[in-house]
Formats: sequence, structure tokens, C-alpha cells
Amino acid sequence: MELLRLAAFADGDEGGNPAGVWLGDTLPDAATMQRIAADVGFSETAFAAPQGEAWRVRYFSPQTEVPFCGHATIALGAAMASRFGDGERTLVLNASTITVSGRGDGNAFAATLRSPATRSGSVDPVLRERALALFGLSEDELDPRLAPAQIHAGADHLLLGLRSRERLAAMRYDLDAGRELMRQAGWVTIALVWAESEQRFHARNAFASGGVYEDPATGAAAAALAGRLRDIAWPHGGSVTIVQGEDMGARSLLQATITATPGSPIEVSGRARFLS
Repeated sequence: MELLRLAAFADGDEGGNPAGVWLGDTLPDAATMQRIAADVGFSETAFAAPQGEAWRVRYFSPQTEVPFCGHATIALGAAMASRFGDGERTLVLNASTITVSGRGDGNAFAATLRSPATRSGSVDPVLRERALALFGLSEDELDPRLAPAQIHAGADHLLLGLRSRERLAAMRYDLDAGRELMRQAGWVTIALVWAESEQRFHARNAFASGGVYEDPATGAAAAALAGRLRDIAWPHGGSVTIVQGEDMGARSLLQATITATPGSPIEVSGRARFLS
């Protein structure tokens, strides 16, 4: 087996979200994977082993298993390109089957994942109010074009669209209260988003459900956001760029390609670099 460490959705030679990638002949049991993920200490570690012509993949944060993780999938695609050559691989997850392609890109690697199917909808009013209270948000600080919504692309997230970049930069919340709310609601993350333009967004993702205050790049939430933009007929022009991690000093860039078919997978792309 091999355990690798990469930063996914890097901005050149800097930034990105660190992820562990475990490659082996067969997957360990769940308790062992959970222990390894806790030892690695990154927000997620992807575990992958061959399954016929595909790869069986599971994702673990330091505290729990998650159904799908975008940045760890990008890291996995880059790691596979490094070890086995450029190409597309089929990944069998707990509840869906997706693909990831990886390729050499100068001194680093680039990867593109094709997400699970997307969907979005309204939020329970009580949970909505609790989420606003968690971040100290008022109704007039929300962007009416991006009303609070539950969004999904392999995992559930809450989307909160904000009117200003300044309010996004000021994101604060209590980790324990956030963990309790996210686990009760079934949200893997809460995504706070500001639209700089119709095709460029800035995001911050609270990941208290996994024991992590904030993720510097969240591919699953990026895919879910892109699916939501499609659902509300946002003028995305077929693709959007998401800047994340800037307020953490780990600027990350995510590209999401959006097809016209409702609910269809979203392609999320980014660069990855190996960590020493």
C-alpha cells in the first residue's frame, strides 16, 4: 500500500486543500481507515483499491466517513496519473459511481471529476433560521438571487449566498454548535458564497460535521453549487470559477462545467501538487 499527501485545487505552486490518498490492493476495514484518516489529519483522506475494471473508493475525515469528497477525488486523480499514467478511471463510491481523469501538467498534475447527480431545493425554515443564527447573519445580508438552499452532488450541503465580499471575509461560528446543526440536518458542509460576477464566485465552507472549522477547497460543494445555478437558471454561460481558501491564506481555484440537462453530473477541475 502507499499513502500520499497532495494539495488539490492549487493556485499554481501554492494553496489548495491538503488530502490524503491511500492506494492498496484491498481496502482496510472501516475502523482502520478512520484511524489512518485521523493520523493523517487532513480534512479528508481517500482510500482506493482495484475492483474489477474500476476502483472502490471511500472517504474519511478525521472524525467520520463522508459519502463523497471532491478535493480528495482530485488528489486521487492526480496520484493515479502519477503512479499509473494519464487517463480516466471509474470510481465506485458507497452510493454512486463517478469518474476522475488525471494528467501531468508541467511540474504538477491536473484532474477532472464528474460528480454524482445533482439536486437542490428549499431549506426547512427552522434549520434555515438556526444556520443564520450560527453565523450571525441577518436577512438583509443575504443575496436574494441566491436564496438559502439545500444543494446536493453526492452529499448534502447548505448554500448561503451573501451580498458582500466583506461579509464573507467576516465568517465566524462556534465549531461545536456547527457540528451539532450539520449532523442534525445531514449537511456535510455549509457553503457561504459571494458572486463577484455571473461566472466568478468566492466561497468559504464550514466543515464542522467532520471536525474541521473550514475547508480551503471543497469540490463536492462546488459541484452542488453549480447544480443549483443550473436549477435556478443563473446566467452561468456553461462554466463558473470558484475562488476558495483566500481568507485562510490557502487560495484555491475550482472550475465547474455545467451542462444543460437538469440533475446531470457536474465536471469539476483543478490542479494538484504533491506535498513533501
